Amino acid sequence: MSETALQPRDLAAMLRRATDWLGVYREQVNALNVYPVPDGDTGTNMHLTMQSVRRELDTCDENSMASVSRAISYGALLGARGNSGVILSQLLKGFAETIKDAAQVDAALLIRALNAAQKSGYGAVMKPVEGTILTVARGVAEGARGETPDQVLEQALFAGQGMLDKTPDMLPALKQAGVVDSGGQGYLYLLEGMLGELRGEALPPAPEVSSYAQQQFENEAFGYCTEFLMSGATRPIEDIRELVSPFGDSLLVVGAEGYVKGHIHTNQPDELLAAVGRYGKMLKTKVEDMSEQHTEILGMAGAAARAEEEVPASGLVAVANGYGLVKLFRSLGARIVSGGQTANPSVQDIVDAVRSVSAEKVIVLPNNKNVLMAAQKAAELLEGRAVVVPTRTLGQGMGAALNFQPDQLAEDLAAQMEEAAGSVTTFEITRASRSTVITTKTGKDLQIADGDVIGLQDDELVQAGGSPEDAVMQMLEEGYQGQDIVTVFGGPQKTQADLDALAQRISGAYPSVEIETHPGGPDLYDYLLTLE
Repeated sequence: MSETALQPRDLAAMLRRATDWLGVYREQVNALNVYPVPDGDTGTNMHLTMQSVRRELDTCDENSMASVSRAISYGALLGARGNSGVILSQLLKGFAETIKDAAQVDAALLIRALNAAQKSGYGAVMKPVEGTILTVARGVAEGARGETPDQVLEQALFAGQGMLDKTPDMLPALKQAGVVDSGGQGYLYLLEGMLGELRGEALPPAPEVSSYAQQQFENEAFGYCTEFLMSGATRPIEDIRELVSPFGDSLLVVGAEGYVKGHIHTNQPDELLAAVGRYGKMLKTKVEDMSEQHTEILGMAGAAARAEEEVPASGLVAVANGYGLVKLFRSLGARIVSGGQTANPSVQDIVDAVRSVSAEKVIVLPNNKNVLMAAQKAAELLEGRAVVVPTRTLGQGMGAALNFQPDQLAEDLAAQMEEAAGSVTTFEITRASRSTVITTKTGKDLQIADGDVIGLQDDELVQAGGSPEDAVMQMLEEGYQGQDIVTVFGGPQKTQADLDALAQRISGAYPSVEIETHPGGPDLYDYLLTLE
């Protein structure tokens, strides 16, 4: 690399190395997280955001600063996860906007970009709080100086570390837990990675994590960390921010290139998503019950402390999204890997989840045909520690998970769980992503237009057209085979009133069936039904 100026290819390499560098420290950053309590896993969320940046960098023109800059800002926005990830996306947006028209980045331009980053971050937050990643980003910008890019990063890191060390004096929660701000620490690790690439340094070894800051907050009650990504918004970002604001706090609503990304802590995730969904196409949602997540983190801390004690015979990992489904799987003893249709987790994500479970062997439920291969590859890498039950739908996954028993051997359980999965019929109601003509397995031709309602039974397309509710009734008419229980999960744009109305229609047509309804279905779906 040039000592005096960075070419676009240099910058892309530095961001890739920064992603890997943060990955080394991901669990350490997670362990620091207390603010906002317990907003996901800060290290994981920032790392996932950077992985999205890296995916965009892998397909951009690395000889063009404009292309590299767009990959940074666009990838960060689309991949932003959690409060820290959304703020990081805005820091990167400010950075990228500053350099996009340059042929190369010298020390002076790098200083301006780091200053623009912190201004963009502060500008995205309605009520900025000092003692967070924003404060550290400001310290980085104020300390950035030097004659070459590596000198600038070195001085910026030194000043940022000084500011990070002061964060416990700014936030009582940090002082109570005896830690520095997790998001600020993650930001410094990213800059360390960029500097490490410039200097040709190898990745450092991962530190051992033995304690979690959230152990200091065992009796708190939390709401739902709610996120959405929307395209084709019909209202300005300011209007959407105003619409969302009354639902809770820790609010962020940002956007670029026709996309709107939102993050808020609320006790009304269903109502919020239904309200926002009227003003665009909802692409992704994520709702995490922070109380349950907090309990899971405390369990991980306890597992670390009990490393030498006897562990159960079997553990469970399930791939899922939609907070209602995630809550159900967690209640059945599963560690969750976030993902599903259009958001498939990586092999490494599954490997990491299995390794975090304290059990002799771990059963993995992929719950999607597109995740099955990744789950099987993860099991190979884990060399006998994981057993995959090949569930192809979330309905099959639920059926399998209901039969999980941690005191039984994984090999024996797997056969029972696979048999249980096979007894569940799954209906999925979603929307077509393109216009096409499909011939179903029964020989029926379906004329499908982009955006039409479509229905899948056990992952096979069987229905198209009409309203989502009409599609459910049509699928029941053709696919109901005397099952006793119908469970309905409403998607992110469906309210409890919608669920109640659909339950009445089903009850009227099938009076002997027991019907359960739940909010928090998977992203991009109107409804998910299981028949047992």
